[in-house]
Amino acid sequence: MRPPDAGFADPRLAVLYDFFDDDRSDLDVYEAIVDELGARKVLDIGCGTGSLAVRLAARGIEVVGIDPAVASIEVARTKPYADKVTWIEGDATALTGRVADGDLAVMTGNVAQVFVDDADWSQTLGAIHDALREGGWFVFEARRPEMRAWEQWTTPPTEVALPDGRRGTDSMTVTEVALPLVTFESTLVLADETLKSVSTLRFREYDEIVADLEAHGFEVVEVRDAPDRPDKEWVFLARTHQ
Repeated sequence: MRPPDAGFADPRLAVLYDFFDDDRSDLDVYEAIVDELGARKVLDIGCGTGSLAVRLAARGIEVVGIDPAVASIEVARTKPYADKVTWIEGDATALTGRVADGDLAVMTGNVAQVFVDDADWSQTLGAIHDALREGGWFVFEARRPEMRAWEQWTTPPTEVALPDGRRGTDSMTVTEVALPLVTFESTLVLADETLKSVSTLRFREYDEIVADLEAHGFEVVEVRDAPDRPDKEWVFLARTHQ
């Protein structure tokens, strides 16, 4: 598997993730889906700093949060209700032999698109399928390629005041568009250091995603719009065959 981006793996940046991405209203739809499906054991794949995991744990839901970025997991462990979450450091394949009875697996944000390599994506889908009970659900979102979201991602340096009192500038630059891959770089310039994180996302077509899911034992039951990004994303609700 490709190692996680510095934005999640570098402790200096991981601790700032929630500061820069403080609006997590995008998680409302996942919490609603948990209720809709009656899920009592949720696998949060690529849980990052654990925002959804602790939110569900606070409601008494059994949650397994898994992420290869140790620095992000460490941030997650500091949050209220983190002690009620089972944290696993690793990618989805680390679930093998440890979890096989999940009701629902979720991938929020851009997690499903970080798997740029076909082999990594295939291993991930297989591991998630095996970690779910018969009839279990897999829900995730993916950006629609035709909407070309990356055309709005480049932002000029903007002054920021960090929680610890330091000041600096934050910017983002799309460095390469070689579809289906898009690469961008985030830069945080402080008085004493410059922190960079390079990310690449894969924009898969709708039919490609459906075919991949079906090849790994999932049935696509429904595809919804993402309430926080209308007409820009798909939210896939897939189920293991019963």
